[in-house]
Amino acid sequence: MLGYHDLPEATAQTLDCDGWLHTGDLGVMDERGYVTVTGRIKDLIIRGGENIYPAEIEAVLLAHPGVRQAAVLGVPDPHRGEQVAAVVIPADPGAPPTAAELHDHLRVTLAPHKTPRNWYLADDIPANAMGKTQKFLLRRRIGEGDLKPLP
Repeated sequence: MLGYHDLPEATAQTLDCDGWLHTGDLGVMDERGYVTVTGRIKDLIIRGGENIYPAEIEAVLLAHPGVRQAAVLGVPDPHRGEQVAAVVIPADPGAPPTAAELHDHLRVTLAPHKTPRNWYLADDIPANAMGKTQKFLLRRRIGEGDLKPLP
């Protein structure tokens, strides 16, 4: 890649001086050299100095039978920098799981600081043309009070 067409600032943020392309993806390499993408740098939540990866939490949430779709993101917190929030689309809109039920489900496998403090119910989770969740839109909807808290 030589750069983005007519976007020199975006090119400078993506290509370093040695020509390496920085995608913003996070990943791990196994002993055979295979890379697994585990999340995005922009999605990383920093809560009180702890790095929290939303993809890990989302995977556990999606294993709950009452959850059809979920997105985990950081929301501003005056004391810890960010707080973990989850937006959930229930499998059965007439009987959504409770925040307490989902909290207990996550605590079986995740550390306490990874468990969302804020839970929201949604009818849809916005995604771009590539299918990536647009967490900045969810953050905006939370800030504007457009999403209902999960009971």
